[in-house]
Amino acid sequence: MEHSHQELNRVQDVHVTYKKNTWPILNTYLPPVIVFMLFILFWQFGTQLLQIPPYLLPKPMDIVEAAVMNWSNLSSAVIRTITESMLGFMFSVIGGVIGALLMSSSKLLERSLYPYAILLQTIPIVAIAPIIVIWFGSGMNAIVIIAFTIGFFPMLSNTLIGLNATDRGMINLLKLYQASPWQIMWKVRIPAALPYIMAGLKISCTLAVVGAIVGEYIAGIGGGDGGLGYAITVASSRMETAYLFACGISASILGVGFFLLVNLFSKLLLGSWHESEMKREN
Repeated sequence: MEHSHQELNRVQDVHVTYKKNTWPILNTYLPPVIVFMLFILFWQFGTQLLQIPPYLLPKPMDIVEAAVMNWSNLSSAVIRTITESMLGFMFSVIGGVIGALLMSSSKLLERSLYPYAILLQTIPIVAIAPIIVIWFGSGMNAIVIIAFTIGFFPMLSNTLIGLNATDRGMINLLKLYQASPWQIMWKVRIPAALPYIMAGLKISCTLAVVGAIVGEYIAGIGGGDGGLGYAITVASSRMETAYLFACGISASILGVGFFLLVNLFSKLLLGSWHESEMKREN
């Protein structure tokens, strides 16, 4: 009897542990999945009931069929856009962080350079993209520079805010121990700015995708070297609405994928010590 009672308690403990582990997952992912399924069903059957022409609003199955039929062109376009977005994002991160480090080390530099960074951000990218094409030519170089331009300011601004928001008491303490400006930057200011840098990464990664696609509209090249922006332009000119939706959805999935990767990196880096990424008990 005692052995059976212990076995029953063990089974109950396993059941409680399983319930604790699985319920938060279901509570997080199940509602958006249900909403997505309902939206797809409403879209599929709503267009049939209302008899909306496919060239105005294709059904989800039409979009899937168009994606499968054009899979070779679509996959090569996605790979091209991924490459351009990643390069533009990488350069925006490097340039933004280095620029913020330089500005935060000198108030004179910050007052002198930061207004021009704001000016660069306020100019519409479609206005400066043709100038970039004239300077660097059409193709990969111009597209990467356009993606860098649109993703640079969020990295610069967020990193600079984080570096300037460091606790003054910690900085004064290190100065008391005669720490050099570089030691203060490396030991205190950069770790304190990490949450802000992660926020800049989350913004910049999605903007890099937008910048790459905008660049492909203006500076892209066709054929097998064309990205999603070029594919969208071709589908629009040919009134291939289903394929146009497939390209747009692919671009959206690409942006979401970039964001999720950066968000995972942020959780791994900050999850053990910063409130923004620490798990909260309900």
